[in-house]
Amino acid sequence: RIVECPPRPMMPVQSDGKMDWMAAMATLHVLLVALCGVWISATQHVSAFGNRGHPMLSFPTHHLPATAMAAAPSAATDKKSQAPFSLAYPLTQVVSDIDDTLKSSGGVTVAGVTLGGIDVQYDRGEFYPGVFQFMWELSDYSVTINQRYAEFQTEKKGFNGNSDLRLSPPKVAVLTARAEEFKAALEIKDESKLAQAFRKTGESSKVNPTKGWGVGPVLYGSVSEWIIQYKKGLRKFNNFERLLEQDPTGQIMQYIYVGDTGELDQEAGETMLREYPEVVQAVFLHVVSFDPPSSFPRSGLFIPPPKLVNGRPLVFFRTYVGAAAKATQLGLMEPDGLMRVVEEAEKVLQAKGVPEEDSKWMDLERDVDEAYRTLGEMY
Repeated sequence: RIVECPPRPMMPVQSDGKMDWMAAMATLHVLLVALCGVWISATQHVSAFGNRGHPMLSFPTHHLPATAMAAAPSAATDKKSQAPFSLAYPLTQVVSDIDDTLKSSGGVTVAGVTLGGIDVQYDRGEFYPGVFQFMWELSDYSVTINQRYAEFQTEKKGFNGNSDLRLSPPKVAVLTARAEEFKAALEIKDESKLAQAFRKTGESSKVNPTKGWGVGPVLYGSVSEWIIQYKKGLRKFNNFERLLEQDPTGQIMQYIYVGDTGELDQEAGETMLREYPEVVQAVFLHVVSFDPPSSFPRSGLFIPPPKLVNGRPLVFFRTYVGAAAKATQLGLMEPDGLMRVVEEAEKVLQAKGVPEEDSKWMDLERDVDEAYRTLGEMY
């Protein structure tokens, strides 16, 4: 049914009524560009998805885990002095969008242009419950299975080449539609709440606590995609191809992409799966809506069923507990990790004092039920 929504202010405001100056500055910049008649070619990046002819970016090696770099063979190294390759399995790097994936955009628009996304269930800038724990568990699981394999080699076969294996989970790579032209205002800095939340999750982990885990390489969009919206998916996929240059062999790193259904992340994610199924393990998409939760049926917002793209899973989810349940079913997260995501998500809503009848609790409880069903089928 059609729901009449209240008019939205031309200038973005926060939930407390104060001006959102960062969004306002970006908005004025966009309007200024348009009013000045700056022509942006609609044919820029005209190559179809999957075209690998564009320039690649060389990434600094500090984005790779130290042990993985040390273990990778080097042509300049004497073969006799090389240590055996330390990884039994590639590490998993989570690749994430920001708005409506890590935190809510609030559904703010200016002159018909969204400022980051469409979600109105959570306030603008609010982190989604359990999101950091979910990404930590995905990142850390590949470290855990490598460590267990090393222990198995040592204890059962008497092989000690990997007995002192120490790995750190890869940092989260960020693909965002945020314009690089506004990087001075929108850059993710070490002291930002986002970066601090990632670091705190790694440092306080009950398993393999790690200092310094958090945001890794960040690849931005441009003003062009803000005005020509359909180009956002292409830009994110092109940026993902740039990210692959950190490990062209695919022997050290594999990837899980986490985005949302609001800004062409599905288009980008499906193209990743079609073009690079050998290194992209899965795509997870957070289902968001511009409609207020009061308009949803009692069963909640419709969540599309998962599907396979080139043999790899594309999963839709409403909460990060639901995402963790699906990841556990796919063998991308261990059961204990799923429970840690459940505990963290519930703790966040409790700490904020969210009423039990709120749609946030209703969505979470549905996915908690799925989490327990998943665990029950495994044991």
